[in-house]
Amino acid sequence: MNVWLCILVMAVVTYLIRMIPLTLIRGKIKNRFVKSFLYYVPYACLMAMTFPAVFHATDYVIAAIAGVAVAVLLALKGKGLVTVAVAASATVFLVSLVCGI
Repeated sequence: MNVWLCILVMAVVTYLIRMIPLTLIRGKIKNRFVKSFLYYVPYACLMAMTFPAVFHATDYVIAAIAGVAVAVLLALKGKGLVTVAVAASATVFLVSLVCGI
């Protein structure tokens, strides 16, 4: 198949996905359910893209599970992004060292 045709089709599809909601929804969204749903969509997409990669980033699944557990606990306690990321990375590093011995 012609590569330019593929690129054109992908561009049109991408454009339509972004354009249709802007043209169909003219007024302000007042429904609480729809507003809350739209609020959480970016977080859900980010989670769906990054969460599986966490378990393939290390040779030891136990280290990945420990890092995720630490990250979730610190996030639930309201710690900042840098604190959560550093603590989870340090946990994965330490558990990987222990597992590698």
